[in-house]
Amino acid sequence: MTGAAGPRPWVMPVVLNGERVRLEPLSLDHLDDLVRVGLDLAIWELTIARPTDRAGIETWLRGSLDNAAAGVDVPFATIDVASGRAVGSTRFMSIVPDHRRLEIGWTWLGTQFQRSGLNREAKYLQLTHAFESLGANRVEFKTDARNDRSRAALLGIGATFEGIFRRHMIMPTGPLRDSAFYSVIAEDWPAVKAHLASALGRG
Repeated sequence: MTGAAGPRPWVMPVVLNGERVRLEPLSLDHLDDLVRVGLDLAIWELTIARPTDRAGIETWLRGSLDNAAAGVDVPFATIDVASGRAVGSTRFMSIVPDHRRLEIGWTWLGTQFQRSGLNREAKYLQLTHAFESLGANRVEFKTDARNDRSRAALLGIGATFEGIFRRHMIMPTGPLRDSAFYSVIAEDWPAVKAHLASALGRG
């Protein structure tokens, strides 16, 4: 006899559509596109992943899908609407349903798509979904404390800097990583949404 289905997860795979970017559930179908844009070592320099060839990207992708299957993460392929191709990835992670808290992380884009506005619109879509569809209380972000570009981008979307977790992660090479933490909470969201909408030209 088949038992009753378990409770529905709080965060489910979903397609999030924007004007320039679409976030869709990550799959092996995205591998070729991600290999095309993802082999620039500068993308991965301050992360714990170090893919240098197709096999490395595939290992990263399969690991992401394993986490999705385990209910740990909800990963997306970041699709450039103009070309229809995957040009990076992002995900919901560190998901804590009891406290309605999650993290947006593992965000990367091919070098040629950085500073293009795609990441900002992707964050707008993810934050809108988190606060307005999921009813999140808190969305958090973390980045290597040395990653000035990422830290500036997080402040640019309106996230609040909360502090440094020292010696937070063991990196594959080099020093132990200090992580800078940022957040947007539900009370912040109306102002953050207005700021992002203005930056994206949405009135």
